[in-house]
Amino acid sequence: MKQERTFPKITEQGLDELRARIGIKIAAQAEPWCHEATRDNIRHYAHGIGDDNPLWCVPEYAAKTQHGGIIALPSFLFATSRIISGYVGGLPGVHAMWSGADWTWHKTLRRNDTLSTEATLKDLIEHQTRFAGRAVQQIYHVDFFNQTGDLVAGADSWCFRTERDQAREQGTKYAAEKIRDPRRYTEDQLAEGYALYANEVIRGATPRYWEDVTEGEALPTLFKGPMTVTGFIAYAQGWGGLYIRANKLAWKLVDAHPGLGIKNRFGIPDCPERVHWEEEFAREVGAPGAYDYGPERCSWLTHQVTNWMGDTGFLHKAQCKIRRHNPEGDLLFIKATVTRKFVDGARHLVEITQEAHNQDQELSVLGSAVVVLPTRKTE
Repeated sequence: MKQERTFPKITEQGLDELRARIGIKIAAQAEPWCHEATRDNIRHYAHGIGDDNPLWCVPEYAAKTQHGGIIALPSFLFATSRIISGYVGGLPGVHAMWSGADWTWHKTLRRNDTLSTEATLKDLIEHQTRFAGRAVQQIYHVDFFNQTGDLVAGADSWCFRTERDQAREQGTKYAAEKIRDPRRYTEDQLAEGYALYANEVIRGATPRYWEDVTEGEALPTLFKGPMTVTGFIAYAQGWGGLYIRANKLAWKLVDAHPGLGIKNRFGIPDCPERVHWEEEFAREVGAPGAYDYGPERCSWLTHQVTNWMGDTGFLHKAQCKIRRHNPEGDLLFIKATVTRKFVDGARHLVEITQEAHNQDQELSVLGSAVVVLPTRKTE
């Protein structure tokens, strides 16, 4: 009989050491996947979330817009900071699940802009969860600056630190999935999602004016899936991952952070990120199976909004709160509604609420957004 391994625990000493870091600027940040918003970096990120909007991907199209060239999709900033994406400090060996973000964008990120960041640990909050019992919400704040020092965006993001043994042995949220047979679909069952792909509308060059929006109107449903390990890896290619390293660089990372390397079936210390492509290891930490990335799901929510708002809209705010994993095999349907129209100074804004459910109507993620739209008024 296979003996289950045990993992490090959340300790009071570890929490005290983390609390001592709150509010202190992080001097040595892990190198980001992308320093510049190059044409290829932007396209790779967009394609990693399944977004083929020509404003991010086609220079000839983008040159004819008000932007005069390619711009980065708002969620591209995940690729420019490991910390906003879940690279947490402290509590070595304790599992971290990226669980949400609260973004504010101030400027459009243009092709070939160079990004720098400033980050601080903002707060630690203890919780009791259905998934893993005791958990610690670890919140970071990151500011993003372009090459001229302008503040492009700021965001809070948070991970839940959970004890892997507790999640596996006593967590209740995924009890049914742990014994569920692998899901298989017929062509007819997949057809609903594929029809949404075929009919997905990118607003593009046609302006969506503030005056033409009605409170209560629904945005087109955005489909993502079926979830596959291939899709999760496609996102990692554009985003960069947190701990994906090869050969000597993998050794250097584990040598510097011994708690990071969790032995695989060959006895080799390997990265914890493999919960996203290794079914057995995902179940060891209490998940129902290999599952999607949190920043990936946040980016899907903003994808829905940028499709709707068009080239002349500006995504000002967005929030994402993860509610459950999207394991391999799931389908995801993102629905959204305009809940408010308002004016703030010269800006005409629209507030949107979002919910995404899987094929079994289980809530996967909650979101919201505030968009600046053009107005027909000339005064």
